[in-house]
Amino acid sequence: MEICPKCGLPKQACVCEQIVKGSQKIKVTLEKKRFGKNMTIVSGLGSGIDLRKIAKDLKNELACGGTFDAKEGTVELQGDHTKKMKDILVKMGFDPESID
Repeated sequence: MEICPKCGLPKQACVCEQIVKGSQKIKVTLEKKRFGKNMTIVSGLGSGIDLRKIAKDLKNELACGGTFDAKEGTVELQGDHTKKMKDILVKMGFDPESID
C-alpha cells in the first residue's frame, strides 16, 4: 500500500487534493484567439492539482477540445463556456466562493 508523502494517509484516502481544491482562487475568462475563435481560460489552478485530469474532465463534460499548461496553471477550452463553468467546477469539488 502506497502512502502519501504530504498527509501520511494511504493513497486511496489521501485528502491533499481536496484541501488544495478548497484553497484555490480560480478565474474563468474568455479570450479571442486568432481567426475570431473564442477560448475559455480557467486560471489560478495551482500546484497539487492534476491539471491533466481536470482538463480531460472539463473537455468530456463540455464536449469540446482544449489543452492545459502546467507551468501557468491554466486550462484552455475551445468555445465560450463561461456560463456553465462555475457549476461544473463546483461539481468537481472546488469551492464556489473561490470561482470568479
